[in-house]
Amino acid sequence: MNPSNPICPLCGGTKTAGTTTFTADLGSGVVVVRRVRATVCSQCGEEWIDDTAARPDVHHSSIIRALYHRPVLLA
Repeated sequence: MNPSNPICPLCGGTKTAGTTTFTADLGSGVVVVRRVRATVCSQCGEEWIDDTAARPDVHHSSIIRALYHRPVLLA
């Protein structure tokens, strides 16, 4: 996606700065991250996560690693 192009490639709407909710299925659980910086189409709602937001920092990586290796209890 070209961030300098304000037109949505899917519907022709206007892309604006906003936030989204990102989810990742780790196999043993799901991680949900709210209020992730994104570009959002004001017409169709399509979302693109910013490159800087998509790269986990050291703190996020350690949380994801801990969740991934956490044992799952089955009731």
